[in-house]
Amino acid sequence: MAKTKSSAAASPAGLPFEKNLAELEQLVKRMESGELSLEDSLVAFETGIKLTRECQQSLLAAEQKVQVLLEENGKLVSRDFAVDDE
Repeated sequence: MAKTKSSAAASPAGLPFEKNLAELEQLVKRMESGELSLEDSLVAFETGIKLTRECQQSLLAAEQKVQVLLEENGKLVSRDFAVDDE
């Protein structure tokens, strides 16, 4: 089994974020072309919603993994990123 880049955020379906986003962009282009039938447009729309949700989940997971590197006593220490609500 081939390994994927560790820096790529994987979606719940196991596909990298970039692949899902590229697929979503192609789907939008096809839908905007106006050449799809109503039935095909509905299927494409449903697929687009699923891809959008997978991309959003990938971005959320990546956001949660963001860590701030701080230097303490000459060593780099990683800490979870926290957003101030103020």
